[in-house]
Amino acid sequence: MSLDALANPPDVLASPRFFRVAYLPTYAAALFLIALVWAGAPGQRVRFADAWATAKDLGVLEAVLIGLAVVLVAVILQPLQTLLVRVLEGEFPRWLGASARQRRHVTLRGRMADRVTAAITAAAQAAGQPGEQRLVNEAGLASARLRSRYPAEDAVRATRLGNVLAATADTAGQEYGLDPIVVWPHLYPLLGDTIRGVVDDLRDALDGAVRMCAVMALTTVGAVGLLAWRSGWWTLLAAVPMTISVLSYAGAVRAAAAYGAGVRAGLDLHRFDLRTALHLPLPRNQTAERIANQELCDLLRQGVPLRGSYEHPPQPDQERP
Repeated sequence: MSLDALANPPDVLASPRFFRVAYLPTYAAALFLIALVWAGAPGQRVRFADAWATAKDLGVLEAVLIGLAVVLVAVILQPLQTLLVRVLEGEFPRWLGASARQRRHVTLRGRMADRVTAAITAAAQAAGQPGEQRLVNEAGLASARLRSRYPAEDAVRATRLGNVLAATADTAGQEYGLDPIVVWPHLYPLLGDTIRGVVDDLRDALDGAVRMCAVMALTTVGAVGLLAWRSGWWTLLAAVPMTISVLSYAGAVRAAAAYGAGVRAGLDLHRFDLRTALHLPLPRNQTAERIANQELCDLLRQGVPLRGSYEHPPQPDQERP
């Protein structure tokens, strides 16, 4: 039996999310490190022909045990997914440079905000002149880019990923008076199948990229430990998981931006469904909506009682003529 058979986890654990987020990164890391050991690391000259020969001679029981170990590690790491996201968001000790990184991103945000201001000023000065629409479009794109990449200055985080996710928490639903951190857990079950599928795919892509980044960073450390002794130039193989980790982080940032767009779309399309599900009256205009949504967020966040009365749909026996 070859290791290729281990790429398919047991059916009970083969949900798309588990496979993409938990199993696949763990399997890739295990395969890389096991190949190095079979090739002679540590302490011997690396020969991948030896690794290939060992893999071909692998018995059924050995393959099953390796596969079981990979699944167990993936399952054990699954509850740590939120922690991994938090760490890559910038929640790490100050002695690791969190404060310096945060100040750097405050500076970058300020420069981006200055460019937005300049673009808006240029569009305003070009009112009624040729090229006005182009400048207006550029100002709009610059403003949207700032809103999707950075939150308010006092909420700037220490990493790119943290700032993109914080931007979603800071700006999504803002125009409706909604706090997405408070509202989203209640609104998510009410999403339509289409938008929920999109949001789920985007979240899986984000979590998968985060897990791949973290696992490959640890694999880099393990590879250096295996190859640092008597491996010569083969030590450079540690650059393979390191490169994958860096690329995965870049992918996580983009996936976070796409996920934020999905959350915004969910709030845009289904925000009234939450009020209907709670039997609350629908607002008549945007001003009333902002006030009503702020009161709703106060209820969900702090338990502040709502003013007004409920609006219950008519019962079937009440609808008869």
